[in-house]
Amino acid sequence: MNFFKRYRDELVAILLLALPFFFLRANLRDRTHSSVVDRWLMQVSAPVQWVAGEVATGASSLIQDYTYLVDVRRENDRLSYENARLKQQVRDLEALDRENARLKQLLVLRDELRGEAMSARVIAKDISPLFRVIRVRLDRGRSDRIAAGMPVVSMDGLVGQVSRVFDGYADVMLTVDDGSAVDVIIQRTGSRGILRGTGESDGYKAKIQYLLRADEVQVGDLVVTSGLGRRFPPNLQVGTISNVEKRDFGLYQLAELTPSVNFSRLEEVFILTTGAREASTLAGSVPAGKQRTVPTPPPGGHP
Repeated sequence: MNFFKRYRDELVAILLLALPFFFLRANLRDRTHSSVVDRWLMQVSAPVQWVAGEVATGASSLIQDYTYLVDVRRENDRLSYENARLKQQVRDLEALDRENARLKQLLVLRDELRGEAMSARVIAKDISPLFRVIRVRLDRGRSDRIAAGMPVVSMDGLVGQVSRVFDGYADVMLTVDDGSAVDVIIQRTGSRGILRGTGESDGYKAKIQYLLRADEVQVGDLVVTSGLGRRFPPNLQVGTISNVEKRDFGLYQLAELTPSVNFSRLEEVFILTTGAREASTLAGSVPAGKQRTVPTPPPGGHP
């Protein structure tokens, strides 16, 4: 008894090591030559083998599922990255396509100007508290032989004129500025007036003064430059009539105009230098014989 207590741990370890051997021996022996002990061992080990098999199968399936999920996640990450990369390529190609179309339009515009026209890029914009563009700055200046008063046009029509010139840049006064005045005509009828900007901070608006009350003016009429004074070339598109106010008395009617140029989206423009002020075909021709002389405005005058 003292011997068992003394060597209990060793005996248990030997028994645990020997049991698998006996179980394996019993299961490997030919059933026809198995002894009673072998059959008993096989009967005892059968549930253990079943449990062990089920545990091994479950563990193997779990490992396979985990490995599959890891591979799927890795593949999903790769596909997500590839999808994002392809989407970015599509956006880049679309932007490039828009840029090419815009540059083609600029080339067509330069050919239509029939004179010297220098391209310029908008590098800055003065913004009102209500996010209205008040003045734009171009990357051309005195070093490029730009001078104050030169007209500035875009693909959509007349932008304004150069107001200040510096060595490397120039500021442009827009047609909607309250200091701007342009001699214009209604293309459909040839009626003439003076386009003045309203300088409003909440929108791009201008008005045409000194339109005779007898002249036919309708909402939607296209307005172009007249070319008188040779400050601006003729037939540059300016905008369309948005409202007509005919008073019950006086010589003139007042028309409001919506500019054709989207000043908030200006990117590239042309500055018209020598030769370009005398001819332009941006807005087509004015009907023959329909131009008339605008009466001299009264001093300080309002219609």
